[in-house]
Amino acid sequence: MAASATPGVAARTVIENCAIATVDADGTEHASGHVVIAGDRIESVGAGRAPDGLANVVRRVDGTGHLLTPGLVNTHHHFYQWLTRGLATESRLFDWLVALYPVWARVDEPMVHAAARGSLAMMARGGVTTAADHHYIFPRGAGDLVAAEVSAAAELGVRLTLARGSMDLGSSDGGLPPDFAVESTKDALLATEGAIDAYHDPSFGSMTRIAVAPCSPFSVTTQLMRESAELARRKGVRLHTHGSETVQEDQFCRERFGMGPTDYFESTGWLGEDVWMAHCVHMDDADIAAFARTGTGVGHCPSSNARVAAGIARVPALLAAGVPVGLGVDGTASNESGELHTELRNALLVGRLGADDPAALTVRQVLRLATRGGARVLGRDAELGSVEPGKLADLVLWKLDGIGHSTIADPVAALVLGAAAPVTLSLVGGRPVVEDGRLTTVDEAAVARAARAESRRLAEIAASA
Repeated sequence: MAASATPGVAARTVIENCAIATVDADGTEHASGHVVIAGDRIESVGAGRAPDGLANVVRRVDGTGHLLTPGLVNTHHHFYQWLTRGLATESRLFDWLVALYPVWARVDEPMVHAAARGSLAMMARGGVTTAADHHYIFPRGAGDLVAAEVSAAAELGVRLTLARGSMDLGSSDGGLPPDFAVESTKDALLATEGAIDAYHDPSFGSMTRIAVAPCSPFSVTTQLMRESAELARRKGVRLHTHGSETVQEDQFCRERFGMGPTDYFESTGWLGEDVWMAHCVHMDDADIAAFARTGTGVGHCPSSNARVAAGIARVPALLAAGVPVGLGVDGTASNESGELHTELRNALLVGRLGADDPAALTVRQVLRLATRGGARVLGRDAELGSVEPGKLADLVLWKLDGIGHSTIADPVAALVLGAAAPVTLSLVGGRPVVEDGRLTTVDEAAVARAARAESRRLAEIAASA
């Protein structure tokens, strides 16, 4: 039932008759409950139907047969890779990068915009309401690639943390990327500061935030690492990079710096509560203790780690030590599905396999990684990541009464262990971005056509180079 809003009074949306996993500090759940949204915030949540007599209710949603959760939070991605899926499918990370760097170094603004729309559309259809992207390829003359991503996220209506990446260590100086794919140290720092000044919004409920994000130890100079950390702290933004992803990275750090990745990061100012790192696969007990001591976060990407045979991250040990952990899709050139909700199941299965323990991770721990954990990693856990009064109304209603979940009584187990659940409704700040499994903000067919065309154009340019 819908009604017109009263002018000057916050419109209310009521969702009721659904199971609710709040993912609050106590793990509160309701077998059948309600949520009341006023404007862009959650007003109340509880068991049973919503209270009678609520004023200015403009929409009521019957959630029978559904589970309501916080919106999913993606902590690591490379949107531009939407254009290069299905390549180098049997390569380890370094060989995969060497094969694809020459292609990626030809991206331009229309390509990045199309790729960002494709990446965001796929995630949003699967319940993502906040996404972090790590973009570190900035070819000369390519246009404004940061603006391309920000505009794409605005079109989709999802929250974006854009980690403005950089590379300044080309192959001639001992790095992995080709020389033509890197920036100078000075240019990278200036452009990163420019992105912060132009787009970073630290306010409660903001749609766009910027992080400082040199790519990796094998593509970045120590000078850029140190000065990037200084820049981020001077501007009050978060820091992001790849860390401890492969055995080869560990060997690179020991040969070049005389220490492992974690010690190297600490020596350059890259451990702290304002830092999160992608992957963190090859970490011993001392590394984990350093992350726990400093509050450094982890973006866990199980499918990508498996795709390039990087290894199995010690997520149960990270959580036991108190390390902040969220989930990440990673780039779709190493996780072609591009969907975060499939990462819940993969994180659970891979985590148990790596620990050789069927109780190493529970379904509720994994749901927390994908919601509250991701919000904490991005520094937004005061705003989102759980279903609590006062938080932003970033919510997902998952349909669990179909054949794929019909005999799983526990709705959280159904969501995590069952087939990918359809999204009936996804809200960002109370605004629908998905209705009945379809995006409401963009034409999905048009997004697919544009991405396909730009992918072909990129392949043609790279082949003729």
